[in-house]
Amino acid sequence: MGEAVDQWAKERPDAIAYVAGDARMTWAEYDDRATRLATALVATGLPRGARVGVLLPDGCAVHVAFIAAERAGLTIVGLGHRAGDAEIRHILGKTAAKGLVTLASHRGRPAVDLVDALRDDGLKIAHHVVVSADAARDALVDGEEPTAEPFDREERAYGADDLFIINSTSGTTGMPKCVLHNQNRWMFFHQLAVAAGDMTTDDVFFGAVPAPFGFGLWTAHFTPNLLGSTTVVMERFDADEALALIERERVTVLSCVSTQFLMMLNSPAVERRDLTSLRCMFTGGEAVPYERAARFEDVTGARVLQFYGSNETGALSNTTMRDDREHRLQTAGRIIPEMNVRLLDDDGRDITEPNVPGNPVCKGAATCFGYLDDDAANEELITDDGYMRIGDLCEIDADGYLRVVGRTSDIIIRGGKNISAPAVEAEVAGHPAIAVAAAVSMPDEIFGERVCLYAELQPGATLVLDDVVAHLRERGVSPEWFPERLVVVDALPRASGGKVAKGDLRADIRRRLETEP
Repeated sequence: MGEAVDQWAKERPDAIAYVAGDARMTWAEYDDRATRLATALVATGLPRGARVGVLLPDGCAVHVAFIAAERAGLTIVGLGHRAGDAEIRHILGKTAAKGLVTLASHRGRPAVDLVDALRDDGLKIAHHVVVSADAARDALVDGEEPTAEPFDREERAYGADDLFIINSTSGTTGMPKCVLHNQNRWMFFHQLAVAAGDMTTDDVFFGAVPAPFGFGLWTAHFTPNLLGSTTVVMERFDADEALALIERERVTVLSCVSTQFLMMLNSPAVERRDLTSLRCMFTGGEAVPYERAARFEDVTGARVLQFYGSNETGALSNTTMRDDREHRLQTAGRIIPEMNVRLLDDDGRDITEPNVPGNPVCKGAATCFGYLDDDAANEELITDDGYMRIGDLCEIDADGYLRVVGRTSDIIIRGGKNISAPAVEAEVAGHPAIAVAAAVSMPDEIFGERVCLYAELQPGATLVLDDVVAHLRERGVSPEWFPERLVVVDALPRASGGKVAKGDLRADIRRRLETEP
C-alpha cells in the first residue's frame, strides 16, 4: 500500500486522494505526510514489528497513519473511535501495543488524560503520538517534537504477507477478540471488488464505514489507494451531510452498511439532491431489505451490491453489476470459487447440496490469520481441516447463489456493528438490582436490530433503563452495547437444561412491538 501511494504521488501529485469535509489531501501531500509520520514513529525507537494503536476518527489522518505504520515496519492496532475505555484498554493490553496515535483531543477530553489512565492501569504504552486531523502538522511524540532522521524504508517497510493490522470483532462471552490480518487478503478482496463493480481510477469513492473495520478497510483504504481514486470520508456519519457530499463530489461508488443507506433514503434531502453520479453502492454487514434497496436503486440509478462474509473469513460470495435485481437484492451473490465454500450440518458433516441449509465454512485467500493468543476462540473459528466458520445458516442454489436463512451465533447486529449478547449480559450482571439478565435482538426499521434487555430483579429491587445505561457507562462499555429497551419480568423463560429460552424472548419483544401504537 505504501508503494501504491508513492506511485500516485509521482504520477498524479496534484490529484485528490481524500476529501474530509472541507479538507482535501492530494496524493503528493498524502505521501509526504505519511513519510513524515513514519519518520517520527521510527524516531521513538520502536523496533520493527512493534505494535502501535491507531485511535483516530475517519478522516485524512487515519489513512496517513496506516501508511506511516507500514513504512515504519509497525503493526497497526486498529481501534474504533467510538470504543469505550474498557474496550480500548482490553485491545491495547491484549496486543501489547507500545505506542498510541491519537488527535490532541479524544471525544471531548484531552487524549493525554486517556493515555495517563491507561498507563495507570498497567499498560506499557511507551510513546503517545499526537497528530492533527489532516496530519498536515508534524506529529508530537510524548508532547515534544521528535528529533527525526531519515530512515531506510527498505529495511523497515512491511510486505504484503506481514502482520499489517490487528482489529477487533465481537467476543461471544466477553471483550472483543483481536483478529490478525495481512495485506494480501485485502489485495484479493480488492480484485474481487474491482471486478464486481467495474471500478477504475476515475471512480470517486465514499467510504462511510470506519477504517479500522474490515468493510472500511477495503472500501476507504485498499481499493481507492490501489486504483489511485479519490475517497470521501466523514468523521461521524450524518445522512443529510452524506447526501450533500455525494452531490458535491460526484461520488460514483458508495460503501455503507444497510442502516446508513436507509437513513439517507429516509432523509427529506434525498429528493432534492442530484445523486445521478452514483453507479453502485456496496452494502452489507447486516440484512439488506429488498423493498428499501430497490427504492434506493430507483431513486439514485445506482446498483446495490454486496459481499457476504465476516471480518475473519473475508468474502464467501458477492453480487456484481451483471446480476439482475432479483439476484442482487434477494441473495448474497454467487459463491467465490477461490474461497472453497462448504455447508456443514451441526455434527460437522459436509452437506453441500443445492437448497439444503447448513453452516457455511470456507478456506481461501481472503481469510485472516485467526485470533491473537486465543486458542479457545480459534478452535471455535477453525475446523480440524483448516476451514473457517461463520455463525449463520445458509443455503446455496443450483446456480451457486447463496442465501442467509438464519443465524446460529448469539449476536445482535445493530447498524452493522456486531454486539455479543452474552458480553452485554456479563456487563449488566454487576448491577446490584439484577438477579439474571438476557440480551436479545429486537427488530428495528433503521438499525435492523437493537439491544433489548430482559431482567429478573433481586427481591424488592426496582430498575429503569437509565440505571442500566449509567452502570454500563461507568464501566467504560462502548455505547453500541447499551440496551435500548428494558423489560422486567418475574422470571425468564427456561429451555430444557435450564438455559434461558431466548427464542421465546425474541418472540415476546416482537409481539410487544406489534401491539404498541
